[in-house]
Amino acid sequence: MKLYSLSVLYKGEPKAVLLKAAYDVSSFSFFQRSSVQEFMTFTSQLIVERSAKGSRASVKEQEYLCHVYVRNDSLAGVVIADSEYPSRVAFTLLEKVLDEFSKQVDRIEWPVGSPATIHYTALDGHLSRYQNPREADPMSKVQAELDETKIILARKQNSCCAVM
Repeated sequence: MKLYSLSVLYKGEPKAVLLKAAYDVSSFSFFQRSSVQEFMTFTSQLIVERSAKGSRASVKEQEYLCHVYVRNDSLAGVVIADSEYPSRVAFTLLEKVLDEFSKQVDRIEWPVGSPATIHYTALDGHLSRYQNPREADPMSKVQAELDETKIILARKQNSCCAVM
């Protein structure tokens, strides 16, 4: 499970404006990193432009899953992850980031902002923290503990039956 990109955009008419983004392209070769990052930026903008306000969607692009959430106030977020990453956790992350962003960045800046002018520094932290969804998301952590408990109980049951 891997997160590659976390972006905040403004859905303008007719184009989407990238406001801030964080990328983890460390798994790509050094020479591919800039083109992979450009691809992720372009894909994020394109998906936001084609999504309706107030909608959430997951779009498959090659071996990646792009999760997009466009709020009614035109603020949008995109997570690009591998296909194993849980979509519920991706949408939880998007909701959290967009709520934080809207509280820290004045709404007047959204239509005219750019990554250089927007002062919001939490994206890199969120991207690294959510690399492991079990640690970042309480529901995933509980589910993992439940799965471990089931395995332990099944082993105990099997060992009890083997003794008899």
